[in-house]
Amino acid sequence: MAKPDVSQYQSFDQITRRLDDIVGAVRDRDVSLERSLDLFDEAIALGSKAVELVDATDFSPEEKAMLADEGAPSEKAADKSADAAAPSNDAVPDAAEGGSAS
Repeated sequence: MAKPDVSQYQSFDQITRRLDDIVGAVRDRDVSLERSLDLFDEAIALGSKAVELVDATDFSPEEKAMLADEGAPSEKAADKSADAAAPSNDAVPDAAEGGSAS
C-alpha cells in the first residue's frame, strides 16, 4: 500500500485538526475496517510529519533549556519506578544470620 500523502499539512494546527477528524471517523460504527486501517496509516504519516516539523524548528537556547527541563521529571520518575521494582536485599534475611531458606 502507498504511503498517505500528508504534504499539504504544514503546521501543527493542521495536523492536529486532521488527527481529530481521523479519531472521529474511526469511532463511527459505519466506517469499514479497511477505511479505518487507511486512516490509521494516515495518522502514522501525520505523526512522522509532526516529527519532521519539530526537527526543522530552530529553538532558541531558552526554549531548548525549557524542553530539556520538561523531560527531566519523566526520567527521574522512570529511575524511581525501576528502583521500586528491584528486589531489596534488606527484606530477605541472610542464611548466615539465622534466616532459613525454606
